Amino acid sequence: MNVGGPAAIVTELATALDADVHVLAGEVDTDEADYLVLRASTLEVTRIPGLGRAVRPADDVRALAGLVRQLSRLRPDIVHTHTAKAGVLGRTAAAAVGVRSRVHSFHGHLLHGYFSPTAAKGVIGAERVLATVTDRLVAVGAGVRDDLLGARIGRPDQFVVIPPGVSLPRPPPARAGARAALGLPDDGPVVAYVARLTGVKRPDRMIAVAREVAEATFVVAGDGALQSELRASAPPNVRFLGWRADIENVYAAADLVLLTSDNEGMPVTLIEAALCGVPAVATDVGSTAEVVVNGRTGVTVAPDPSFLAAAVRGLLADGSGSREMGLAARDRARDLFGVPRMVAAHAALYESLMAGPPSRRFRSVLRRRR
Repeated sequence: MNVGGPAAIVTELATALDADVHVLAGEVDTDEADYLVLRASTLEVTRIPGLGRAVRPADDVRALAGLVRQLSRLRPDIVHTHTAKAGVLGRTAAAAVGVRSRVHSFHGHLLHGYFSPTAAKGVIGAERVLATVTDRLVAVGAGVRDDLLGARIGRPDQFVVIPPGVSLPRPPPARAGARAALGLPDDGPVVAYVARLTGVKRPDRMIAVAREVAEATFVVAGDGALQSELRASAPPNVRFLGWRADIENVYAAADLVLLTSDNEGMPVTLIEAALCGVPAVATDVGSTAEVVVNGRTGVTVAPDPSFLAAAVRGLLADGSGSREMGLAARDRARDLFGVPRMVAAHAALYESLMAGPPSRRFRSVLRRRR
């Protein structure tokens, strides 16, 4: 439940669904923030010892055993897994104890930007196998679905696209109040960068853009393994804020939000920014273009610092055009990425699974192997 799209979506679903929902989750790494703590959530979560982001065989076996114990106790009708590691262990445990229906959500994918080519092949192979014991595969965007199908993960009839439902912890304040809360000057352009500071997010590109667009202040909301390195290399116009509970202040203070990733699913940070009426400059990866309509709600470019810098400078220079993009982004985000729509889509998916026959694929595979 580290800060990010999966934690936000799981929290909204667990809170709003008309069902008996139990959330099983791992521990948050030391360089990340816990979404539930940061948002002061009252959601009850059962922590699974050993379940974490990194691949550690001993911990992974311990986590799998813990999941098997919990699912054997709960006997759920449906297990819905989120994120890669939990998807592997959770679906394996669910199938092993005979859970009626298994669902996995791809909030993005690990096809590129995370591993070496050899390791990526292993990840793809594992996802192909897991898809055969999964009833439905949820993709947060059509682009994510198409990338996965292109890698021969799952079948078209298994996939359903459900965009994220996003809400802000509080309404965004006026710009002057937001800048005062963050210690920023009233005048001058501000660019917000909200992300986990890790390799796939390519914060080095943000630093490169900040050097080229020296007239703007870049505020970085987030933390991660690369923070010390980034601080050492950052120009004076970059301010590091760490993880923020008042994320609405970060967006409200900004003229635009910047995303520089090599790989994304459906970036929740861009949806949050849009809800605050802030346009985006983003790399055209994953399903980013399904959030940012190029030329209408922001600008999408190839993942190159010079292209990003040119887009940032152009949007900052076009004050009226930027404000129009922000308003269009807000209207579109309210229409497409509302929480009620996301919850209703998941409820319909679960009801369709309960109306059909229970899955027996995993047990039949085990019998054949024996």
